[in-house]
Amino acid sequence: MAAILLAAPSTWAAGAGLTAPQIVTPAEPAYPPEALAAGLEARVVLRLTIDQEGHVVDAEVVEGAGHGFDVAAAAAAGEMRFSPALRGETPIASRILFSHDFRLEAPPRPAPTAAPAGDGEVPLEVVVRRRSEAEELRRSAEAVQVLELEGEHTESADLGEVLARTEGVGVRRGGGLGSGTRFSLAGYTDDQIRFFLDGIPLELAGQPFGISNVPVNLVERVEIYRGVVPIRFGADALGGAVNLVTRREREGTHGFASYQLGSFGTHRVALGGSHLDETSGFFARASAFFDRAENDYTITVEPEDPETSRVLEPTEVDRFHDAYLGAGGGVEIGFADRAWARRLSLQGFLAGLDKELQHNLVMRIPYGDATYGQLNGGLTLRYEHDLGADTTLHALAGYTRDRTHLLDVGTCIYDWEGNCVRPDSTPGEVESRARDQVQETDSVFGRVNLAWEIAPDHALRFSLAPTLVTRSGEERRQLPGERDPLGARRDMLVHVGGLEYEVDLFDDRLENITFVKSYLQVLRSEEPLPGDVFRRQDRDTHGFGFGDALRYRFHDVVQAKTSYELATRLPRPDELFGNGVLVEPNLALEPERSHNFNLGATVDAPTLAGQVRFDVNGFLRLADQLIFLVGDDNGYINRNVEGVRSLGVEAAAGWTSPDGLVAVDANATWVDMRNTAAEGPFARNAGDRLQGRPWLFANLAVRFDVRDTLGSGDLSLAWQSRYVHEFFRNWESDGALEYKDIVPSQLLHAVTATQRVDTDLAALSFGAEVQNLTDAATFDFFGLQRPGRSFHFKTTAEF
Repeated sequence: MAAILLAAPSTWAAGAGLTAPQIVTPAEPAYPPEALAAGLEARVVLRLTIDQEGHVVDAEVVEGAGHGFDVAAAAAAGEMRFSPALRGETPIASRILFSHDFRLEAPPRPAPTAAPAGDGEVPLEVVVRRRSEAEELRRSAEAVQVLELEGEHTESADLGEVLARTEGVGVRRGGGLGSGTRFSLAGYTDDQIRFFLDGIPLELAGQPFGISNVPVNLVERVEIYRGVVPIRFGADALGGAVNLVTRREREGTHGFASYQLGSFGTHRVALGGSHLDETSGFFARASAFFDRAENDYTITVEPEDPETSRVLEPTEVDRFHDAYLGAGGGVEIGFADRAWARRLSLQGFLAGLDKELQHNLVMRIPYGDATYGQLNGGLTLRYEHDLGADTTLHALAGYTRDRTHLLDVGTCIYDWEGNCVRPDSTPGEVESRARDQVQETDSVFGRVNLAWEIAPDHALRFSLAPTLVTRSGEERRQLPGERDPLGARRDMLVHVGGLEYEVDLFDDRLENITFVKSYLQVLRSEEPLPGDVFRRQDRDTHGFGFGDALRYRFHDVVQAKTSYELATRLPRPDELFGNGVLVEPNLALEPERSHNFNLGATVDAPTLAGQVRFDVNGFLRLADQLIFLVGDDNGYINRNVEGVRSLGVEAAAGWTSPDGLVAVDANATWVDMRNTAAEGPFARNAGDRLQGRPWLFANLAVRFDVRDTLGSGDLSLAWQSRYVHEFFRNWESDGALEYKDIVPSQLLHAVTATQRVDTDLAALSFGAEVQNLTDAATFDFFGLQRPGRSFHFKTTAEF
């Protein structure tokens, strides 16, 4: 009785400088006991992906046999070691087919090799991978999309633009670099979607300025959870979550650096490095970024006559007071893969920004003096350990302090040319009062996750995640003798807990995850009233939620998923207390609840014509007390909408040629999000689509690669197109049709060319990109004009 490993032939070109990977360390698969007892034999064909160091990083079953054979074959493949494939003398990643033969009679074991094919065959770019974490997530029951960003590291697009190419995702920015960004998923937006960096809330992980400002080069992959959020995040998300996974340290010393130069005075720098000593387990990681932009792009405005306040004819002007400066960095040190800890690390970070304010929310009044800034720093301690053969502990604790400063004391009235046309008798541009205010937010947070494999294919998980937030503030222009409204008490404790049970049946064809969550919010606050009066506003909120996620694999390349969650989201500090800049406080906000349903299917199959991918997902969201950001001329405030229904479909299709040199991807999203409130202030607009929300959008991407250009390296050419259908800026039933504010349809194009050059010291890339190629007019959710055509150049070095 033995297991025989046979190398399946791969297609390699003779004379093309390609050398096939060779097995250095074989592995003997364990014969499945149930198959042995039943006298069964089988062959399992695997597609192995091998990295540049010869490790098997993915073992995908191409032809399965069931009865435990697939699991045994994949497990053995993960223990194998290869000499890496070579292009000339350079190690490259590769993918080859192997087969495991399980036979009850043991013939002599042959020495397995991956033999090259004969002359004249078309070269196969070998891409040889234990199944990656990304693949494991895609194959799980979780309602998750996984984006791997290796190709995007050389592009000029920021992370928001990269995510906007994904089905179901909308990302709208209020201007250029550093402006506010609104992220939407299945219609839900803002804090209804929770953001994480390596599982830590983004605002508590050294990236407090929004997802679009996170440097792309720091991120290895993005996980987008559609409406059903695993308990391990300890989050009270309403419509889903986005987890950014950073690059992990590898053995030895590695690093990267990138510099981007772009239109409108844009400069972006990102640096990172890591060191891992496998003997001692010690590791260190560090990263830093620096961003600057003038944002002096051309916009079309309707200026007012400074003498008569009469609206003049539309005219084109350049923005003059919209500069942005942001910088930050972080360091993490610790130990990994020790007997006493799988991982123990301490991370520290500090980041800050300064931003000029150009105009009011509807872009009618220009500002020339108002600015705001933010400074954020903190520490996070992380510990992971296997408490036993079947039990794992993940724990973290951290502290952050966030300081926001708004300075609005200008005494000039400006025109759109940047001229001070006359003095203002009342200091302050954003409001009719001067403001020099500082707000500080202190957050202490923790999370404990326990996972217990109670039996083969059965797991139980438990999560606890408390967060304590306190806020203090000072208005430096406060009149003497009166209590400062910013000094009102602002304390909040949030606790989210969860219990989850996972079962895998029928040789992992069916996976089901059932969970329950509990939510607790303890609010202790004061509401400033006229007459220097402060009224206590204390409130305790407690609730439960539950859900289920089911996945069934009909074939190794075809799977279907369905999921449901009764989700609760507790109001965030910036929603309750304001954000210290343009969002006003609203202590009366109620928690949101939503019934979230998903049903979808995925096909990812190799064919003679290349790799083809299809993904379709239908969703339904039924929300109660949805928190909705409402804007007027000068600011925003969050309010509850008693009922909202979001119904939609998102679909994607893709194709990659057999040689991997051509790829085409397309997706489209339709989301019908309507107000269903029967009472309250929004009942009069019942049946309307929610204002300021795109409801139809699509993306198209085409990529061409040319191999071995400039001696070593590849040239990549890409085209990106995005269409957003027109939508109403306000409620569609308000006013006559001819007077409604409509954000027009938008069709945007971008082209990118990137040359990679491999040297003995580093892998270099040089990229050029044109965004908004046709110089089309573009707008955000509220109709504010965004930049036109822009040019960007980026160089990246990795070693």
